[in-house]
Amino acid sequence: MTPINKIQLLLLSTLCLVASLAHANNNITPINIAVLKFGTVNWTLETIKKNNLDKKNGFELIVTPLASTQAGRISLQANASDIIVSDWTWVARQRGNSSNYLFAPYSSSTGSIMVPESSPIRTINDLVGKRLGIAGGALDKSWLLLRAYGLTKGIDFNTSVEKVFGAPPLLNNILQQNELEALINFWHYSARLKAKGYREIINTHQIIYQLGIKQKVPILGYVFRKNWALKNTNAVNGLLTATRQAGELLCSSDSHWAAVLPLTRTKDQSTQEQLRENYCKGRVLAFADQDKKAIADIYAILAKTGGTKLIGPVQHLDPDIFWDNN
Repeated sequence: MTPINKIQLLLLSTLCLVASLAHANNNITPINIAVLKFGTVNWTLETIKKNNLDKKNGFELIVTPLASTQAGRISLQANASDIIVSDWTWVARQRGNSSNYLFAPYSSSTGSIMVPESSPIRTINDLVGKRLGIAGGALDKSWLLLRAYGLTKGIDFNTSVEKVFGAPPLLNNILQQNELEALINFWHYSARLKAKGYREIINTHQIIYQLGIKQKVPILGYVFRKNWALKNTNAVNGLLTATRQAGELLCSSDSHWAAVLPLTRTKDQSTQEQLRENYCKGRVLAFADQDKKAIADIYAILAKTGGTKLIGPVQHLDPDIFWDNN
């Protein structure tokens, strides 16, 4: 563990201890959630806090901002936070390493392939021979699913495109400088491009549909330790309820949306509208057995395409990774 990680964990542990002592004499359960400082989940968490949706649902939300996704995972592994936001592929791999993490769906918003409006690229077939930006690295789920879809059409995108990996904002800038011909990016970065007139070729849910899986599944969720959740069941379910309530406020009330606009880090109205539209489309209002089956089927595709670098030794999704809030 690096010195930076040790310092982060010490600070997180101290915050958790202070929070626990502060709530020791009341019936409100503290939940410490460690999240990316500028992540879109903060729109939800800020709305929960500003409208006291946490206390109304039997818990107190304590948000610890972190500089990276990896820092959040480290904090959970070190018991320095109660909850993080991650995807089910990471949870599945950790459970294969004997960790008892659970996943509760939060958002189905996902990435897409974007091109300039004037681009001749109309379908994935047109990507062959092109310079393609890929956010999230070689194991990004959208990229792996595109590769799987390409193979069904006789195209090996791993060798037939010029791959450019990089950070999401950097790749957005490179595309706008015409140094990329297409870009796979996360949903909120794609939304920013749409606001500037860029065109979506296909999104990840559409790729999944073309691969024969007809469910629109959640991608990100709240991740927490099973033992902790079983001791704090009401608080966990309260967080899920508050999340739905916050999403409803943000998507139905202009004033509540205006309250989180500073967190979007844009003053452009068109961009703000695109971000709101995509956020609202990604709300998870229900989660049933067919969704779990669909995720397992997608996981199998990712396991085949991404291999052990993505999923380690865990070849099949453990059906018990999902939180049962009944």
